[in-house]
Amino acid sequence: MVGALLDTLVDLVTVPERQGLEAVDILRLRGGCGGVLHDVPAPPPRNGRQAATGAGPCTRTGAGAVGSTLSFLVPFGTAEAWQLPGSSCRRICVPGPEYDWLLPPGDGLGRAGLTDPGQLSEALGEAARTLAVCDGC
Repeated sequence: MVGALLDTLVDLVTVPERQGLEAVDILRLRGGCGGVLHDVPAPPPRNGRQAATGAGPCTRTGAGAVGSTLSFLVPFGTAEAWQLPGSSCRRICVPGPEYDWLLPPGDGLGRAGLTDPGQLSEALGEAARTLAVCDGC
């Protein structure tokens, strides 16, 4: 299902893997999870500045590895207003099926390939609170 969005310019919200997995569960229960990538590295710098587009080669560090991340596909333009602490948002062209998709965009059931930024922000906040409680046990 990646083909429908392949090379489409979107924004990508990246969070630590543990928080992202919790948010995926929350979003899926609510029917609102779009495409999710595992461990998409930052694009290489251009002239000393971070590149605005392109994903660079995808490297997998392994599930649960320190520094592992999940990245949610969100609509183009989200990066301008995204301010959730502990996350980043950048522009990217949707990479192909050779990348490490936790959930490819679209699942053949009519679900969109992008996650609503408002729902994602709420789910990430809820995930952070859940993990804080679990870590305190």
